Amino acid sequence: MFTPQDLNQLAARGISAAAAETQMESFRTGFPSLEITTAASVGNGILRPDEATQQIYLQAWEQYLQADHTILKFVPASGAASRMFKNLFEYRDGGEETAFIRDFLGRLESFAFYGELKQLMDKGGVSKADGRKVVSLLLDDMHYGQLPKGLLLFHKYADGPRTPALEHLVEGAMYACNRKNEVNLHFTISHEHKQLFEQHIAANLPAYEQKYGVRYNVSFSEQKPSTDTLAADKDGNPFRDKDGRLVFRPGGHGALIENLGEQDADVVFIKNIDNVVPDRLKEPTVLYKRLIAGVLVTLQQKAFGYLKELDGEVGSGRLQQIRAFVEQELCCDLSAIRGGDDLKTVLRGKLNRPIRVCGMVRNEGEPGGGPFLVRTAGDGSVQLQILESSQIADKSLMDKATHFNPVDLVCGLKDYKGNRFDLKRYVDPLTAFISQKSKDGRELQALELPGLWNGAMADWNTVFVEVPVSTFNPVKTVNDLLREQHQ
Repeated sequence: MFTPQDLNQLAARGISAAAAETQMESFRTGFPSLEITTAASVGNGILRPDEATQQIYLQAWEQYLQADHTILKFVPASGAASRMFKNLFEYRDGGEETAFIRDFLGRLESFAFYGELKQLMDKGGVSKADGRKVVSLLLDDMHYGQLPKGLLLFHKYADGPRTPALEHLVEGAMYACNRKNEVNLHFTISHEHKQLFEQHIAANLPAYEQKYGVRYNVSFSEQKPSTDTLAADKDGNPFRDKDGRLVFRPGGHGALIENLGEQDADVVFIKNIDNVVPDRLKEPTVLYKRLIAGVLVTLQQKAFGYLKELDGEVGSGRLQQIRAFVEQELCCDLSAIRGGDDLKTVLRGKLNRPIRVCGMVRNEGEPGGGPFLVRTAGDGSVQLQILESSQIADKSLMDKATHFNPVDLVCGLKDYKGNRFDLKRYVDPLTAFISQKSKDGRELQALELPGLWNGAMADWNTVFVEVPVSTFNPVKTVNDLLREQHQ
């Protein structure tokens, strides 16, 4: 199937011929449907701690911070903001002045980037009445059509506007500061934007360290070329460009499981770059980040204690107590487990895994992807998963989803002996999916790797906690910045 030229292309990306063959086979065979037992809900996979229990978890997190642990805030930030400005691109290129555009132009002064835009407007003699010229200044002269979301001006402050990247610095100081007053942040970025991110953070770091009384350790990584996937034509053969070369596509955010696995941290917070709010609204976010972190370390400490017990002789009664913890607190149903392993071996396997606690927001609109209980193909156990709508064959199950996934995770990446887990071992490769794309006017099939918080974490211990909708404020279009939560 692959020519010598193809093999050279694959080798340049660090992709083996065997891995490439497996990818192409996936286009021909597809992926099996998941066996979903039900949507998770409060009392059935989703915790809703009462006020007294919340205080216990908050205290657990404060105690954890006082010990010698490494805490990290991990922010996927590689995506360009071009989709944010889809309406503006259409308008600039000759589209009509829609209600969206009228709202944008009518409230131009409300945007945090208006000060910089106004300077360009004044310099070029452009007024608000020149709508297309205003939009062109923003998209082209200010490069907002090409920049990543993390570097756009989102929020106004008395001392100047702030980008999402800087908002994450502030959040880190509020809930992820260790006993040495250090805050560790890691941004995953695209290669083309690396220098811009580095310059932006370096220019602002001294002021933020002084303001919040912390020392920041900020690092960056890029998605690895080895995680790119081959494109296929409609017949499942390698898709080639006009020069006959293989065409590769980024494998999606699931590729970042490798970046995450390289972080030497005990506890990692994960949150999307655009889900930030101004300081006046940060209190719920900070509270519930600390809360779910407290849930994580509480469960992790129990699991570590049980694993140490399992290193020795354990009686049948104690094994049943440990099983109850796995089933009731880690939400992993072992009743239909298959295979000949004894209970001690099964429990060790279920306990000695990466763990994540995920905030879930109550679904007040149209149901979509979110928290579900899924039977694993390997041993038949039932455990919690975050699913996208594309993974759910029976769409009626989506109507039963009471909550959705805001991407609000706290993760434990080390085992009870302090060693880092090899996160690639806990990916379910069968949760990848195929999407339809095009290139140069030709249709192609694209292979999307298991999503970072979906199939890439399929074999982790997972616990869901209900968090308020006030903690979820993403920016999908530029006019979302006009919402009260971003003003």
